[in-house]
Amino acid sequence: MKRCPACNRVETDDALAFCRADGTALINDSASLGADERTARFGSGSVASEIETRILPQTVTDADMSRPTGPTTVLDRQQTIGRTQELTKHQRRKILAAITVLILAAIAVSAYFYLARKNIAAIQSVAVLPFVNASGNADVEYLSDGITESLINSLSQLPNLSVKARSTVFHYKGKDVTPQQVGSELSVQAVLNGRVTQRGDQLTLSVELVDARTGNQIWGEQYNRMTADLVSLQSEIARDVSTKLRVKLSGADKQKLAKNYTANPEAYQLYLKGLFYSNKRTLKDSEIAVRYLQQATAADPSFAPALVGLADSYVYIALSEGGAPAHEVMPKGRDAALKALTLNDGLGEAHAALGFILTCYDYDFAGAEREYQRAIELSPNFVNAHQRYSLLLTLLGRHEESLAEARRGLEIDPLSLIANRGYGERLIEARRYEEAVAQLKKTLELDSNFPLAYSSLASVYQAQGDYAASVEAIAKSYELTGRPEYAALARESFAKGGWSGYLRAMLERRLDLRAYTRATYHAALGERDKAFAELNKAYENREGGLIRLKVDPRLDPLRDDPRFQELLRRVGLPQ
Repeated sequence: MKRCPACNRVETDDALAFCRADGTALINDSASLGADERTARFGSGSVASEIETRILPQTVTDADMSRPTGPTTVLDRQQTIGRTQELTKHQRRKILAAITVLILAAIAVSAYFYLARKNIAAIQSVAVLPFVNASGNADVEYLSDGITESLINSLSQLPNLSVKARSTVFHYKGKDVTPQQVGSELSVQAVLNGRVTQRGDQLTLSVELVDARTGNQIWGEQYNRMTADLVSLQSEIARDVSTKLRVKLSGADKQKLAKNYTANPEAYQLYLKGLFYSNKRTLKDSEIAVRYLQQATAADPSFAPALVGLADSYVYIALSEGGAPAHEVMPKGRDAALKALTLNDGLGEAHAALGFILTCYDYDFAGAEREYQRAIELSPNFVNAHQRYSLLLTLLGRHEESLAEARRGLEIDPLSLIANRGYGERLIEARRYEEAVAQLKKTLELDSNFPLAYSSLASVYQAQGDYAASVEAIAKSYELTGRPEYAALARESFAKGGWSGYLRAMLERRLDLRAYTRATYHAALGERDKAFAELNKAYENREGGLIRLKVDPRLDPLRDDPRFQELLRRVGLPQ
């Protein structure tokens, strides 16, 4: 630009841009090759509007113009100009190539980091797969399962993040699946994997967050702690994961994430053991769960989630055939739920537990509805709250509302066995038998060893008059719950005496049957007086089965009896 004295521009960023344009024009102007003899004059605009050649008087004179020049001089001058032109073009190409490479590299790097940030920022759904017990000791399986469930519960509190429910992700436990497969099947963008190793008091957790679309690792970390630090460790992992997912947290969100319901490591491990057994959903395992959860609440009486787990386990025992009488265990469950709410009224799970007890034991349906609505308000993704509310609605004859609520639960957790079976039950109660069969078979496609689905199939097959299928389904349920003697009794009695032979054999040999179940058998046999005697006994014992009085197809033979309407009134159900 020293050759451009006409520019006279102030040295600003804009001026430099103008000079660059002027310089480019000079370079590209073939007439400017003889730079010693010529210069350029530019227009006053921001870009060159005109290039004008002028002879510098101090450089070329008339004498110079008239002086002859020999051939050699001309040739030398042409060679010099040619070499200069060739060199200038060669240098210019090298410079332009280098600049191009640098620009492309900068663009590529910028694009990589931009897209990486964009992908992380866009993650709004995650599945926490069951952590692997890498200790080689089955006795600490409760630890890997418990850590998984606790992380699911913690991450579920984060805003704008969809976290798949426990029942959905545990479908993959023990299976060899890729993050891409999980992402496709569950429609999530990220998968959290983990391995748990315990050696004495030493605990090692290896955690990995993976992009479900590409299989690339987003983040990974190994945590080495003492077992006594397990409570705080889970909060730390949840915070780290939220950071890597770029979830924006308010002050309240951070408090929720950091909240630990107990600081007592012994109480926490006992709680995890209780959850491990209660999730198995059998009478025997529920009884084991109660023992662990009682110990957990004794170690820390203010441990609210342990109290909720205790309440739910008591309810399961009360509703199970062969379990302790409802009047022995339901009041204990109610006390546990109420104490949990006293400690923390914001626990949606505690409201759902209390609502279920009000439904099944107290027959306080209005109070139960308030509790369910509060539970869903506090924990909208808690599937059990939707399922229990759906049950209440169908008991009251509000079938369309009930089915809609059951579907909401399925939308949240489409792989939940409880939610799928519950939807099938609601279809039975709405007298939509064909749909119920299809739904229950779909449930068994998720897990062919789910005994409750077979129990429900037995009911719908009975309603359809397919007694052979009903007996086979109930026999399968007995086998899956560890009672092969009852399975054999069902098949043998039906083979010998048909449907009535089966019913009488069950009444005579199964002395552990609940009064409500016995009433359904007597109703099927046409023995009305015996059926009502058992129903009255069920009412005195506050049996949970009695809440289905209005909608159970097995009681249809009794509905025209005035005693039936009187019983509906006593229970508090609409007539």
